[in-house]
Amino acid sequence: MIIFKKGADLTEYCKSQQQNGVSIGFVPTMGALHDGHIALIHNSKKKNALTICSIFVNPTQFNNANDFNAYPITIESDIEKLEAADCDVLFLPAVEEIYPPETSKKHFDLGYLEMILEGKHRPGHFQGVCMVVNIFLSIIPCNQLFLGEKDFQQCMVLQKMVETEKWPVEIIINPTIREADGLAMSSRNKRLSESERQQSLIIYKAMNSIRENLSPNNLAELKATAKHAIAEEGFEIDYIEITDEALLPIQQWDGKTLLIVLVAASINNIRLIDNLRLN
Repeated sequence: MIIFKKGADLTEYCKSQQQNGVSIGFVPTMGALHDGHIALIHNSKKKNALTICSIFVNPTQFNNANDFNAYPITIESDIEKLEAADCDVLFLPAVEEIYPPETSKKHFDLGYLEMILEGKHRPGHFQGVCMVVNIFLSIIPCNQLFLGEKDFQQCMVLQKMVETEKWPVEIIINPTIREADGLAMSSRNKRLSESERQQSLIIYKAMNSIRENLSPNNLAELKATAKHAIAEEGFEIDYIEITDEALLPIQQWDGKTLLIVLVAASINNIRLIDNLRLN
């Protein structure tokens, strides 16, 4: 695996590869890698001759300084995981490399996606996500960008950004990877104590209960029951919402529209998000 720390060097390398007809897959991460990230690497390797992973804890997408400072950093084990997965290239830039002093702040038109769910509860978060991925795409001329469905709204936001900025890249979304007991894999899980991890299982259980009991007339009741169950385990809930695939809330279901339940909740200042397709 080749490690690049300078964007210009990586751009030159990518262009030399593409001149030889090599297709490039790109997996952006913030490190603290788990099997969900590695599944993205494997998928990229199936579809592309060259797979690039980035590890960069992006300061512009944190609206909470404490959350940024507490984000787990595990570079050595991350490199070992990437090497074991046969990742071809790791981009490991410093903050100054991505955001030099002359960097101008760009605003991305995200429409309603920036005002609901994660956008509502984390003001500025998606602008920061778009800012860093936009910069990455200017450095890495990739053919495909690989994302995880656990961050469902983020996937939609980046699809919107790629379209509006006219990047010639295809977005590939991988299904959420879960532990055997149902907990969605997340870098933030590393911050959970053993008891908090057990408590966190209620999120998947509550979503699954909604899926198992779904009917056209009981969405409000199902959400209320799930909210109570998650709160009983000590979580502070930002939202539990049932939406269509465009993330528009559904109050009355016609029995046909594809539904998703999305949850964001915190325990001892560790914030977890998850979602589940219901039908």
